[in-house]
Amino acid sequence: MTQRSAEQTDGRSVGHERGEQMQHRWIQAAQVRVMEAAAADDGMSTAEYAIGTIAAAAFGAILYTVVTGDNIVSALTGIVTKALNTSVG
Repeated sequence: MTQRSAEQTDGRSVGHERGEQMQHRWIQAAQVRVMEAAAADDGMSTAEYAIGTIAAAAFGAILYTVVTGDNIVSALTGIVTKALNTSVG
């Protein structure tokens, strides 16, 4: 029996089978890591909710200030006025 025929089983080489085994082990390890990460996070704590609420309120205040500022109001008024004064045809 030659070395080549000894290495082949069902048309696949031993190296190919080892590669498949390594790939299977890597996939299993990745699945375990994902499951552990999902199980470890039970949701946001009260402190995280508080920080998220403060950040959302701050963003809303900044957005309100920008939108109600003189530059934005005059720009929007100009756009609407120009659109209404545009003649068609």
